[in-house]
Amino acid sequence: MLRCFFAVLRRRRSPWYNTINDSGRIPAAILRMAENIISISAQRKGGGHMEHWDRLRGDQGFYWDDGLFRPSTDTFLLGGFPVLRRGERACDLGAGTGLLGALLLTREPSLTVTGLELREDACRLARRTAERSGWQERLLCRQGDLRRREDLPPAGGFDLVVSNPPYFPPETGRVSPQETRSVARSEVVCTLEDVCRAAGWLLRWGGRFCVVFPTERLVELMETARRFGLEPKRLRMVQHDAAGVPGLVLLECRRGGKPGLRAEPALLLYDPDGRETAEHRRAYFREEEQAL
Repeated sequence: MLRCFFAVLRRRRSPWYNTINDSGRIPAAILRMAENIISISAQRKGGGHMEHWDRLRGDQGFYWDDGLFRPSTDTFLLGGFPVLRRGERACDLGAGTGLLGALLLTREPSLTVTGLELREDACRLARRTAERSGWQERLLCRQGDLRRREDLPPAGGFDLVVSNPPYFPPETGRVSPQETRSVARSEVVCTLEDVCRAAGWLLRWGGRFCVVFPTERLVELMETARRFGLEPKRLRMVQHDAAGVPGLVLLECRRGGKPGLRAEPALLLYDPDGRETAEHRRAYFREEEQAL
């Protein structure tokens, strides 16, 4: 188990990579390691799945299962993108195990976030996240299919809708044989059109839709959003570093908004020395950890 845990930490794509590999932050890494070993549920399930608990701030964090939906950088970046206002009602379409809702609530505890997720086992993990983090009344998850109007919450009931939708049409490449990964990454169950249709239904007039998507499909994203009354208003490209090309785009649309798009400076993940930028660290709440 310890060998497995260190291997996860030392993966470059792991959110804890720079923590464990930076000698100046070893004490915080040891604290996190002990916390995981002692209090993370690391039970093995059928098929060798392992369940984890990762802390975000204080006693708040999230559960995830490596047999369901694993944490990804794009979800953390999307969690830091919306401008949040006190008391808003948010909906997470394709909520998985509830990570995106947990990120929003860590930033603004007065939100109420309702996740809509196809898989009941993922919903159960999201509810456990809510219970352990003290968000029982704030982080909700309902099992349902966002393509079915009868499974959606009432129309116009949300100020904000967020989604990290599948990126790739199934015919454009190899579809993962793992069901949860194929559903999360390829449009084998729901399409971009399905997500935008559901967002247009759920948002009040003037409500915002925030999404992360590959830059290569940006034009398609904007055209599809507009078809459902969602006007692109704010855009931010994501780059590995200043010399790289944008691979992801963060987009905010407004229901019933007037034309007019504001492009913000690119979000750089690494500086010229290969170290995480402050914005990248903030997305994972590592700035606060570093200050301890």
